[in-house]
Amino acid sequence: MAEFTPRFPPQLSFHTENPCLGLKGDTMTRYFSRLALLFLLTMLTGANPVWAHHLMGGTTPATFLEGLLSGLGHPIIGLDHFAFLIALGVAVGIGGLNLLMPALFVGMSAIGVALHLNGITVPAAEFLVASSLFVVGVMIAREARQTLSVWAGLFALAGLLHGYTYGESIFGAESSPLWAYLIGLAVIQTFLAIAIAVVVRTRTAFAASLIPRLAGATIAGIGLAVMTGQLLSA
Repeated sequence: MAEFTPRFPPQLSFHTENPCLGLKGDTMTRYFSRLALLFLLTMLTGANPVWAHHLMGGTTPATFLEGLLSGLGHPIIGLDHFAFLIALGVAVGIGGLNLLMPALFVGMSAIGVALHLNGITVPAAEFLVASSLFVVGVMIAREARQTLSVWAGLFALAGLLHGYTYGESIFGAESSPLWAYLIGLAVIQTFLAIAIAVVVRTRTAFAASLIPRLAGATIAGIGLAVMTGQLLSA
């Protein structure tokens, strides 16, 4: 009597080599990352590009606490600002840059706020902020090797632009909430950027992987989406 051997269909696998899909692990990663980036761009370009709002519901902070909370919240709930802080941290981490780079960005952002409060006009400031995000994202994604002076100049200019747009949320406020707002901005931006840089720098396997490049591509995509939204709404 012949022995019966059951036959089962081949099982799908997401190992390095998938015979069913015919895609290697790296190819699959690029494929799905591009799909995610395309989805992100589609969502963002259909939305209002004015991302940054303070926590006071559109009103100017009137107390020290309101100014502090607004300063702490603005860089987080503003998508373009938050994405740039991530980019700043990643660039400092994988590039081995001095940890004073975030301090340079924060200092220049305070100057940018002062420019806005003193009535100095920077044309197309939101578009320029998005442009800075796009440029830094592309540099990270391409693993661009730049000198310290180039990175410093880029972060200083970006800080000035981001700070100028921050100034809109505190324009017309009294002295107490204004100083609290600046303190909040300095604390949250410095903490986030340095924390991300330290994590990236200490995890050598992470820095050597594809993840930082994917993060750079996503950050550049956000910048491009905001730029496109600005142009479409003009």
